Amino acid sequence: MYKRNTTQRKLLEEIISSSPTPLSVQEILSEGKKSIKTLNLATVYRNLKILIDSEWLKVVSHPALGNLYEMKEKSHHHHFHCHKCDRVYQLDGCPLKKTGISPPGFVLQDHEVYLSGICADCNRR
Repeated sequence: MYKRNTTQRKLLEEIISSSPTPLSVQEILSEGKKSIKTLNLATVYRNLKILIDSEWLKVVSHPALGNLYEMKEKSHHHHFHCHKCDRVYQLDGCPLKKTGISPPGFVLQDHEVYLSGICADCNRR
């Protein structure tokens, strides 16, 4: 997998694995600083790269929010971005099937769908 398992990397793994949503680098850093006050951006980026290279972590390239990070082992799913609170929610499952949605002769290998609007919490306010 990867060489040394540092305290910082263990903390990042814990933060990411316990989050129900993909996280930005800043969210990971902010949460991490609650436990390790000296945690810095360079350390977060270095460890994210190691976790990506080891295939533990997946990058979600969101069109509005940039790169977000989540565990790679999660099953295929999509995301909903709330315009009011700016949070990203994981949507369970996938309404699209791998066959029948691409033009004839095309071979679909992957897809990503991003929904956006107002989440239930913000809609109640």
